[in-house]
Amino acid sequence: MRDRPGSTVRAKVHVVDDGQERVRRDTLATEEPLELRLLAGGDRRTLAVTMRTPGHDFELAAGFLHGEGVVASPEDIRRISYCTDVDVEQQYNIVNVTLDELPDLPGLDRHFATTSACGVCGKESLEALKIRGCPVLGSGPSVDAETVYGLPDALRKAQGLFESTGGLHAAGLFGADGSLVCVREDVGRHNAVDKLIGWALMSGRLPLSDHVLMVSGRTSYEIMQKALAAGIPVVCAVSAPSSLAVSLAEEFGMTLVGFLRNRRFNIYAGAERVKLPALAGPR
Repeated sequence: MRDRPGSTVRAKVHVVDDGQERVRRDTLATEEPLELRLLAGGDRRTLAVTMRTPGHDFELAAGFLHGEGVVASPEDIRRISYCTDVDVEQQYNIVNVTLDELPDLPGLDRHFATTSACGVCGKESLEALKIRGCPVLGSGPSVDAETVYGLPDALRKAQGLFESTGGLHAAGLFGADGSLVCVREDVGRHNAVDKLIGWALMSGRLPLSDHVLMVSGRTSYEIMQKALAAGIPVVCAVSAPSSLAVSLAEEFGMTLVGFLRNRRFNIYAGAERVKLPALAGPR
């Protein structure tokens, strides 16, 4: 059995600076595969394989399953464990999730892989979310613009692994007042969100109807889908949203903020939740 992988590794690099070369050690973010298996009775299915940064693997598994509609509460999961089969070399890269029964989902009829960049493909239609019963979100919190301005810096300061590697995405959960509740990091944006929502699921905190999700990259349909399933009404990102992310936000009553940087942001949907400062004079 191999050693359990860490979240970072050390590597030798040749640094070239203005024509001068020197050799030093550098810290890299670890990227390794994680196979997610579902177990029930005597049945076992591989649901997904994703490239991730080791750490909080059980939260990643729980958050992924919640976002895909496989589980709705902690009680739906009987057990989460690493694979302990003696004939498996990479035991810490396989997570077994034991359920009462395997769900009847089309995704279980095939083995599919995800990458740390693209998330899970397959649910390309908003109708799929309606069929799952995802509701339009309620009014949710009102967030002051000054609070929104401060989210990127607060997230960045909480990124311990990014500080040492410079190569990780982050997802942060904040209160409506800007207080940081939890942060998770990963080489994949979607994995970071899954870890965060998995933490909330296993802590019995869902739905997160009074919270704000802040992500370090762009906002895709998959990220909005995961936020919707967790009941998060406000999603902010430092970069751009995709067209389908905006459509999902509009369809399900979510607030979507993009290009949040340098005291500037765009509101693509749900502007009523963002409190702007009163104008000094007539418009």
